[in-house]
Amino acid sequence: PEGMNRTGNHQVIHPLLDCPCAFSTAAQQRSTGDECGPEDPRDEPRHPLSERTLELKASKLEEQVRDLTERYRKALADSENVRRRTQKFVEDAKLFGIQSFCKDLVEVADILEKTTESTERETEPSDPKPTLKKIYEGLSLIEAKLQSVFAKHGLQKMNPVGGKYDPYDHEIVCHVPAEGMQPGTVALVTQDGYKLHGRTIRHAHVGVAVESQE
Repeated sequence: PEGMNRTGNHQVIHPLLDCPCAFSTAAQQRSTGDECGPEDPRDEPRHPLSERTLELKASKLEEQVRDLTERYRKALADSENVRRRTQKFVEDAKLFGIQSFCKDLVEVADILEKTTESTERETEPSDPKPTLKKIYEGLSLIEAKLQSVFAKHGLQKMNPVGGKYDPYDHEIVCHVPAEGMQPGTVALVTQDGYKLHGRTIRHAHVGVAVESQE
């Protein structure tokens, strides 16, 4: 807006300069804005934990750690047991996978042994044609070789005569008078027993010595 000065000339009046209250209002707004700024974090209320509360929390955490540690140890032990059982199963499968075959094969060894003994009894030293003697010698070699193969694969014949009767290895088929033997010992064998890597796969049929009753 324009006005007239005392000399009659036009004078331009600035609205802000003409109103001193504008400066006062702006100053107040700046002052109010400064007061409404973010509060000092140091002025926020604090809730400190008591020493007893901290002790309880620490105790609870220690208990959880002990529980998890115990679970971890049990899991390791279970895993080790499973590994050992699996390894034992694999080893047994390798060792005793031929068990059924061996049971059948020892029956062949029985026949060979009986044939050899029978041939030996029928052989006469004065025979001009020692055919049976040669047969006997051949059968003896075969029997020895067969027992050698058995031993190579962990199959062994029992020799229980003179030893104490063992129900895990022997089967009693008869009793004989204890003449010069301790009662309860094996006096004779009617069928050989066999073990495969220490495991009995066929019990020996034995006669056990007993005290004679007069």
